[in-house]
Amino acid sequence: MTNRRTRPAPRPPAGTPGPAELANRARASLADEVRLTRWAAEHLGGGTGAPHPGTTGTLPPDAVERAAGELRLTPGQIRAAWDRARLAGLVEVHGTSARPGWRLRAWDSDDAAVLRGWVALFDAWSLIHPAPDGVAPAAVAEVVEAMPQLLSLLQLSAGPVTVPALLDLLGQRVAELHDERCEVPYEGPQDEAAGPAPDTATLSRLLRWALGALAAVDALTLGPARATLTPLGSWAVWVKLEQICVAAQSPAGNIEQPAANMLLGCARLTPGPARAEYRAWLAARPAGSAIAELLQAARGEDALLRGLAFEALRVVGAPAEPEVRTAVGEPALRPYALLWLAEHEGADPEEAQDVLTREEQTWLWVDTAAAVADHGENELLVRHLDSAVRTTVPHLLDEVRAVGHPRTVQVLVALAAAHPDPALAKAVRRAAFQVHTGGI
Repeated sequence: MTNRRTRPAPRPPAGTPGPAELANRARASLADEVRLTRWAAEHLGGGTGAPHPGTTGTLPPDAVERAAGELRLTPGQIRAAWDRARLAGLVEVHGTSARPGWRLRAWDSDDAAVLRGWVALFDAWSLIHPAPDGVAPAAVAEVVEAMPQLLSLLQLSAGPVTVPALLDLLGQRVAELHDERCEVPYEGPQDEAAGPAPDTATLSRLLRWALGALAAVDALTLGPARATLTPLGSWAVWVKLEQICVAAQSPAGNIEQPAANMLLGCARLTPGPARAEYRAWLAARPAGSAIAELLQAARGEDALLRGLAFEALRVVGAPAEPEVRTAVGEPALRPYALLWLAEHEGADPEEAQDVLTREEQTWLWVDTAAAVADHGENELLVRHLDSAVRTTVPHLLDEVRAVGHPRTVQVLVALAAAHPDPALAKAVRRAAFQVHTGGI
C-alpha cells in the first residue's frame, strides 16, 4: 500500500455559513419547485403519488393551467419550476411517467439531501435557460466549459467582480481551449463543427446568458456591471475546488487522466476514497462529456472498467440517467445499466439483481469473473465461483456455456487453473474445451 500522510479535513473559508443555514437557503431557493412537486403528487397521481407528464417529461397544458391557478404562479413559472424540480432530483421521470424523487421525501429533515439536490441544479445551470439564438453550438459549449474558471475567480475574490473582468477572462479561456485543440486559424476550408473562435460581441452575449442562468439557481447575484457569488454558490465552488485539489495530490494524478486510466487508478481503493476520486474527476469536467467518456470506457474489452465506470456513474446520479437508459440497448452494458437504474429508482442494492433475467445474471457473473481473472488473484476467482447462486456447479457451467459471453473460454480456463479441487477443475476445463470447439 502507498504510504501517504492523512490530509486533514479541509475547512470552508471564513464566513461560510454552516450546513444547516446553507440547506435552509437552498430550501428557500427551491420553494416553488417543492410546492409544485407536492401539488403534482397530490393532484395528478391518482392516489399513487405519481404525476403523469407528457411523453417528453413535461407537464401537460391542462396541468400547467391548474397548477398556475392553485399555486398562484404564471404558466411560464410552472413550466420553469417543473424543469428545475427534475434537475434537482425532486421529480424522477421514468419513460412517460414521473414520481416524486426520494429527495423530496427527505426535504424537510435531511440537510445533506437538500444540498445535494441544489448542487445537482447548480451543475445543470446551462439547461436552465436556452442559449441565445444565432450562436453556434460549439461557441456555447466552449463557454460552458470555460465557466468553472470564472466561478473560481468569483470564489477566490470573495466579493464582487466586474463584468468586463469576467469577459476578459472568458475570452482568454476560450482562446486557450482553441489552442489546446490545435484550432489555429489558417487560409483554407474551416471545420464547420469547430468554427472560428467567437468574437467579443458573441462572448458578451454568452456571458450575460451564463450569469443569468447561474443567478436563476441562486448561485450568484447580479449588480450594475458586476457579479457576486451567493453563500450557496461560494460554498459549492469551494467544494469542487477542494475535490480537484485532493485528486491532484493522488499518486496517479487521476484528475488529469482519461476515464479509463482514472478508473484503473481507483481500482484498488476502498469505496469511500474511490468515490472521492470519482467526484473530483467529475468536478473538473462538464457533466455531459464526463458521462460520455465513462460509458466509452465501459464499452471496451476490460471488464473491470465496465463495473468501475458504472460505480462512477452512481456518483453522477440523475444527470446520467438518459445515457444509462440508452445503454440498456447494448448487450455488454445492459446488466450494469439495469442495476444502475434499479438502484437509482430506490431499489436496495442487495435486491437489485432481481431486475435481471437468469441469462443476464449469468452474463454479469462471467463478465465479473473476467475482471477478476485479469486483475485479481486466484483466491478471488475461486471465491467468485463459490459466490454463484446456483444449485450445482454443473448447472452453472451449462448456463455459462449457453450465455455466449466472448470471454467464456478464458474465464473457464482461469477458473480451472485456480481451483484447488482437481475434480471440479477437470469439469471446468472440459466445459472450456466444449465452448472452444462448439460442443455441447
